[in-house]
Amino acid sequence: MTPRKIIIDTDPGQDDAVAILMALASPEAFDILGIVAVAGNVGLKQNAINALKVVELSGRTEIPVYAGCDKPMKRTLVTAEHVHGDTGLNGPDLPEPQLKLQEQHGVDFIIETLRQSIEDNITLCTLGPLTNIATAFEKAPDIVENIEEIIMMGGGYFQGGNITPVAEFNIYVDPHAADIVMRSGVPVTMASLDVTHKVLSTKARIDAFFNVGTKSATAVGEMLAFSERFDLEKYKWQGAPLHDPCVIAYLLQPELFTGRQCNVQVETQSELTMGMTVADYWNITDNPKNVNFLDNVDDIGYFELIKNCLLRLP
Repeated sequence: MTPRKIIIDTDPGQDDAVAILMALASPEAFDILGIVAVAGNVGLKQNAINALKVVELSGRTEIPVYAGCDKPMKRTLVTAEHVHGDTGLNGPDLPEPQLKLQEQHGVDFIIETLRQSIEDNITLCTLGPLTNIATAFEKAPDIVENIEEIIMMGGGYFQGGNITPVAEFNIYVDPHAADIVMRSGVPVTMASLDVTHKVLSTKARIDAFFNVGTKSATAVGEMLAFSERFDLEKYKWQGAPLHDPCVIAYLLQPELFTGRQCNVQVETQSELTMGMTVADYWNITDNPKNVNFLDNVDDIGYFELIKNCLLRLP
């Protein structure tokens, strides 16, 4: 099977790091054309450093890393140090990266790469705010036709929000960007809070990562042991949601997930509900079904897949 060509757009983030490591551990499945950082969990500069750290941790140092947009399209940047720590990747003591960022702006890399695609077979894997993607769409509308699909972590409907009562963080940070993407006509699969809240990193599951014994798996255990403390206090569950790896897990084993096609729109007007993803889950309207909305997951298979990926890394 020919590896799927992907671009990863991310704001690492402990859960982003796990997703990136899964992709880097799967060269038979993915031809990773580049990793592009965006402002989100913390500022752009630190997110770009974090992406370099994760690539170095994996040993896949041939993968290029780019820095994209440092602020949302229209709003003031909101970050999440209260969840991810001051570096965005607190937990493991990862060394400062020796790898360097590519000089090209991440948005220009996305545009150039999609324009050079003649088979329309590039998938965008988005793990953070959609600023880079929407900016590329605005700057070069022609590239939309060259995208096979977008697999994104973002949004929520039945579970509400995790940064406001109705908004999920990635969408809330840049709702205008999310709105552009949802209306672009590109096929979108959305791993929202409605599915990510069903994959909980319990103590037993984190211990299983430590028990793998590799440097990468140990780092993942340390990341999740740090980042889950906030959600454990908030939700009072047995573990914290492990959001972003759903994107890569869906591409590797789509049979782990179920969902349905429905219309999803993003609120960009009301401050009360800013960033809400309004999913017409019951097909009440005749609005076009623009999103494959994931709503359930085999959580046991999900964590087994993550562990198996980590077993392939140093």
